[in-house]
Amino acid sequence: MSTMTTREACPQCGSRWYKRNGHSHPGTQNHRGKLCGRAFVLHPDTPVMTEEHRSLGERLLLERISLRGICRAVGVGLRGLLPFRVEWFQAAPAQLSVHAPGSTPAVILPRLAAAIDALWSFGGTTANRQWVWMARDALTRQVMACPVDEGSRQSAEAWWEQIPAV
Repeated sequence: MSTMTTREACPQCGSRWYKRNGHSHPGTQNHRGKLCGRAFVLHPDTPVMTEEHRSLGERLLLERISLRGICRAVGVGLRGLLPFRVEWFQAAPAQLSVHAPGSTPAVILPRLAAAIDALWSFGGTTANRQWVWMARDALTRQVMACPVDEGSRQSAEAWWEQIPAV
């Protein structure tokens, strides 16, 4: 595994024109980009993810490793992994082609029972909330629908319509 890269410029605009801007809570030197005004740490304790590490993180997500375990294996912090995970979920197809199970031992008539859950997190500020809606088949645990969005009523209703009817 190669070593991870550190920033040489502003992560938002890519400019090398920045100034020192105080210190962070642990005592690391903060910087602020002069073009865009974004605050950042030039040499963060948690380095930036390379493409090699992104592909490793994706394979570990497919293996159902915990997020903390992926952070330890890849060598990034949880804050660096969460935006990557959101991108990965958004790249998934909208319709996941779920089929009703042929037979179930729990009931006489086959039916599609769903376990439904929603969770939210934020990126950067609490005003930037991102909701993950998930519907899974209760018996096979197959994901039926899993959009990531802003959490409005309209998006919840659109998600509800994605769940297949038997």
